[in-house]
Amino acid sequence: MHAASRPGPWRRGPLLAALALLLGLLMVLHRRIPNRIGNLGSLVETFLPWFGLFVPVLLAAALWRRSASAVAALLLPAVVWLNLFGGLLGDRSHQGGDLTVVSQNVDAGNPDPAATARDLAGSGADVLALVELSERAKPVYERALAKAYPHHVVLGTVGLWSRLPLSDSRPVDDGMDYGPLAATKPADVKPASTRALRTTVTTRQGPLAVYVAHLGSVRVNPRAGFSTAQRDRGAQALAQAVAAEKNERVVLLGDLNGTLDDRAFAGLTSRLRSAQDVAGDGFGFSWPATFPVARIDQVLVRGVRPERSWVLPATGSDHLPVAAAISW
Repeated sequence: MHAASRPGPWRRGPLLAALALLLGLLMVLHRRIPNRIGNLGSLVETFLPWFGLFVPVLLAAALWRRSASAVAALLLPAVVWLNLFGGLLGDRSHQGGDLTVVSQNVDAGNPDPAATARDLAGSGADVLALVELSERAKPVYERALAKAYPHHVVLGTVGLWSRLPLSDSRPVDDGMDYGPLAATKPADVKPASTRALRTTVTTRQGPLAVYVAHLGSVRVNPRAGFSTAQRDRGAQALAQAVAAEKNERVVLLGDLNGTLDDRAFAGLTSRLRSAQDVAGDGFGFSWPATFPVARIDQVLVRGVRPERSWVLPATGSDHLPVAAAISW
């Protein structure tokens, strides 16, 4: 083929240009992706930050093809991604903090809960929330944490340990449907037990309402797609409990089994702020511990100011602990 008959740079790579535009539209219109078919919208939103990785891949392909049109089209997804997540790339933390909170899903199958307890006690947390507590591991955590945390409450599979007094502890409706359930955890984890609680921490600055929750698990399978029904009911029930909370100062800790980009958490995110978004450094991914790809363990607040938010080292669980320093 003669050079004169070759397509120019603006006509090369039409498929790459189309893919770039589709990527940008997918990110900017992610709220419009329907959930009617396999909860596709929630699945996309769960991993939405990772869609940015397609930009350099497509850029490399566009440069290889010398396609000016594809390079230009990539401006759309690049700008959209930066608008959505660019603010999370820097360090937003500040010095100070009146109270440090830590939350972890300790994993019912954790082979060494005593070691996990020691690691968490050494974190310096004033308030420590643990979820997915098994009947076997509960007394281990209670013994190992008793010295550092003289106050604690455990309801079902969730618990809170505190250096400060606790009061008015009670279970919270978790929206779970406890019908026949396939066992996905060790036998000593009872699915029909409490998975959310509310308590009051007495601080020098006044009472602080603390919620601890472990929402239902999600599954991805060929038949049902992204199965989130239990989780979504839990998110709605938890949002209703927070909406009815009379205390102005609220902290929600726990494993929500979803990222806050997921539309299922709109009821919570409209009332609470993410400590990681306000005062973290980066995305703060917490799961899985071996190679974190999503932040499903959360510290959400109302009426207090997040100063710092960070992820702690692995403790033997399949989740990383998340921490935040808050002030009044």
